[in-house]
Amino acid sequence: MFCAVIYDWDGTLADTKAAVVASFQKVFRQNHITVSRQFIEKRIGIGSRNLLIDALKASGRAFDENLIDTLNREKINAEVELTSTVKLFDGASEILDSFCQKAKTALATMNNKAVVCKLLDEMRIKQYFDIVLTAEDVAHAKPDPEIFLKAAYALKCSPNECVVLEDSVFGVKAAKTAGMSCIAIASGAYSAQELRNEGADLVAESLREKDKILAFVLNRHP
Repeated sequence: MFCAVIYDWDGTLADTKAAVVASFQKVFRQNHITVSRQFIEKRIGIGSRNLLIDALKASGRAFDENLIDTLNREKINAEVELTSTVKLFDGASEILDSFCQKAKTALATMNNKAVVCKLLDEMRIKQYFDIVLTAEDVAHAKPDPEIFLKAAYALKCSPNECVVLEDSVFGVKAAKTAGMSCIAIASGAYSAQELRNEGADLVAESLREKDKILAFVLNRHP
């Protein structure tokens, strides 16, 4: 049994893709930045500031920190307005219920605190997490392992005693770099094979594969 289960949020526990993409698209339209929907989807998980920087570079736009700060605030406000459209994936509640009494738990997401805290309150699931870390809590975004290492430290667990649930290649890479086990859920923008290529220890097509995920976390490998 692992000491701690660390969850990603966007694309892992919650189907946030439409809200995240729409919030970025709104900001990009208002600021004449042109990138595709796929451009955004493939970068969910690296943090909004990094995604904004990538989009500005791809559009050939000059920028500074003040512009990034402004665009980031606009994106956060736009996404907060869309929280009613976000739903937990099928199987998420069962997974959260299964582990909350068996291991320490953390939510470690590169989304922003205002968005995540509003969603946790609206969905009434904050009690499932011993700690919640967001983009504001780290200096370096995934695939840097900082957020996972901070979670392990806060939970008083060694990295090799932690298992991460992730859906992006950035998250899987961050978990493995941190020295943690990783269950990859192919419910986001990346295929099962892409997640395996990053070193995921187990790949599930969705959280509905509860028995498979439970078996891994409880060290009863299928």
